[in-house]
Amino acid sequence: MPRATTASPTKPTPTSAAPAGQALIDLRDVSRVYSLDGLDVTALSGITLTVRAGEFVVVLGPSGSGKTTLLNLIGGLDAATGGEIRVAGRAITGASRGALSEFRRHTASFIFQTFNLFPGLTALENVEFGADAAGRKDASAIARQRLDEVGLTERMNHFPHQLSGGEQQRVAIARALATGNPVLLADEPTGELDFRTGVQILELLRGQATAERVVLVVTHNREIARAADRVIELSSGRVVSDGAPAGGRANVADLHW
Repeated sequence: MPRATTASPTKPTPTSAAPAGQALIDLRDVSRVYSLDGLDVTALSGITLTVRAGEFVVVLGPSGSGKTTLLNLIGGLDAATGGEIRVAGRAITGASRGALSEFRRHTASFIFQTFNLFPGLTALENVEFGADAAGRKDASAIARQRLDEVGLTERMNHFPHQLSGGEQQRVAIARALATGNPVLLADEPTGELDFRTGVQILELLRGQATAERVVLVVTHNREIARAADRVIELSSGRVVSDGAPAGGRANVADLHW
């Protein structure tokens, strides 16, 4: 199915939270098919879902289920083969590269599993970069606050190669939080963290959702899903379940892994 062309997304007001309950992520019959060596491989098929402001959502599934592909489509890093995607009221299906870059600066922030830190910048400078790109005022003060929240006050002047994997992960999280964008997309945000630090980060992410923003976390860790408002489970590129965690939402402090 050819992709529809749309007007470039309008630049939103940086850092503005959405009204409670507003649909911030809306997918309609979305698919993603890759061509590999002449063969079509379906990564996602017929995905229809809506995520509203204030929700802390976990996307659960094994490797190869389509979790990261879904995240990349919502964040404009990949293009859908079919269907329509709207984020914060803006149709991003078929948008230009420049429009999508602007969209990511002011609407959707990523926490990458591979960190994607700039090696020549300190932790503080990496986080300042995120705040600057999103048009935040007082980027330095915001960056310091976010690094303090992830427990890196004493490490903010270190370069990535001087930090452990877990510390680099926390810098990546601080950078995403510093943007203040209404949509936060996290790919295995606790993957490199010890349990104690992982609990701290999950508490912080939950706090972002209650600030009337969406937090969408991709993970294979079913224990983390217990702390979600909503769990979307994928298998072979399709949604197989979507609802509250079994037994109700657990407190992050009660999790164990």
